[in-house]
Amino acid sequence: MHPKDLSIADFTYDLPDERIARYPLEERDLSKLLVFQDDKISEDIYRNLATHIPEKSLLVFNNTRVIPARLFFKNAGGAKIEIFCLSPIENVDMATAMSQNASARWSCLVGRAGKWKEKQLHLQTPELELTAEIISRTADAFIIEFTWQPALLTFAEVLEKAGMMPIPPYLRRESDAVDEQRYQTMYAVQKGSVAAPTAGLHFTPRVMEQLKARNIKNAFVTLHVGAGTFKPVKAEKMEGHEMHAEMIDVEISTLESIIQSLDGKIIAVGTTSLRTIESLCWMGLKARLNPGAAIEELEVKQWDPYELPLENSTKEQTSQALQSLLTWMHRHELKRLLCKTQIMIAPGYQLRVANAIITNFHQPASTLLLLVAAVIGNENERWKEIYNYALAHQFRFLSYGDGCLLWGK
Repeated sequence: MHPKDLSIADFTYDLPDERIARYPLEERDLSKLLVFQDDKISEDIYRNLATHIPEKSLLVFNNTRVIPARLFFKNAGGAKIEIFCLSPIENVDMATAMSQNASARWSCLVGRAGKWKEKQLHLQTPELELTAEIISRTADAFIIEFTWQPALLTFAEVLEKAGMMPIPPYLRRESDAVDEQRYQTMYAVQKGSVAAPTAGLHFTPRVMEQLKARNIKNAFVTLHVGAGTFKPVKAEKMEGHEMHAEMIDVEISTLESIIQSLDGKIIAVGTTSLRTIESLCWMGLKARLNPGAAIEELEVKQWDPYELPLENSTKEQTSQALQSLLTWMHRHELKRLLCKTQIMIAPGYQLRVANAIITNFHQPASTLLLLVAAVIGNENERWKEIYNYALAHQFRFLSYGDGCLLWGK
């Protein structure tokens, strides 16, 4: 079956409210870990993760850093209006957008937009004066221009001084002090996400040291998680759902590490890492088919993996595609690959780069659940067996919940 024909109604389950983790555990690596391998389920905790991964494997992490993207203004009458910064309007990479001075234009969600009658809203702190003005409106967002004093502050500094952490809406609470640290991975570096790559929230220096002791290598990619990750599937069939596009940022040294590790095991830490490294294969295939392609021509469209001519999931084919991408980067004298992906990983997809994924338990009827079903194979609805087990054995769900190590079919 082509993933276009999948019905999202087949990928839902009953998630009791009390199973949603509202807060993180006191210690990150004490979260429970479900391991699915060779059609068997076992339990452990993240502190012992290294014992479940073969020596000389490669773990790929997403080193994005969550920004305090929620800004609260008040109108002339004192009514609170929330502006949720989604992404910069200028066609620049996120690092450049976050370093802008004096002013910036962003695509934003606006809470209680009907209360915004003035031309401008103002927010003042002891260190900052911030102004917001609506420039235009799109189908699903507002274009907001921010200006501020002192003008020498970067937009990243503005958000740090005035913004709040954008914890997921399904937690149904305001963010507080614990979220400032815990809704961030220990290796978060590149500022730009409006949601955490939650699979990484369980990792601690102790876990990293244990992985290193087993000669398990690390590599880092960057994919800034946007609000699209929470976009519900409203279409009856997946053909009617438009997957959100995301910018990936991969250093050439990381691509080389992935190529060198193809003979071993490659584990993606999180759905964003998986989407990134699988996208590299399809970008590489496009580079092989068209060596003179521009970067825009390498972008991965939603259905590319099911329609491009790469039928077998052999490591040899994957290696050829990744080598073509490496050659393309050398030809263009690039040290980093900045490219968009809209990849849809759903049942019917064959893993090309990764052998396994470490991930949390996801919302019903979500594209993330489709991804999980694709990784482990959807025969006999294996994902339901895993999720039913987790529900029956008191696992905690969603962003601050427990997680699993799922080996591919």
